[in-house]
Amino acid sequence: MRTAKVFERGQVIIPAEIRRQLGIEPGSELDFSVDGPVIRVEVKGRGKSARPEDGYGRLVGAEPGVRRLAEFDVAEAMGSAQDDRP
Repeated sequence: MRTAKVFERGQVIIPAEIRRQLGIEPGSELDFSVDGPVIRVEVKGRGKSARPEDGYGRLVGAEPGVRRLAEFDVAEAMGSAQDDRP
């Protein structure tokens, strides 16, 4: 049996050996149930990779003509936005 500490916000770190054995990755879904004083955890869904390059091409811009993130000019967009400060 492995022991883990519960942190302030209720977070628990699952030991690496158990994560590898069950295929738990970032984004995996876990199902919790309580049986008396026992908490049961079941892996419901496998996570997808959380690497930035895996999200490449998934951004959709509302501005016509801008097709790639590299073509988006942040300074221009910020300059054209209304200044709502008092």
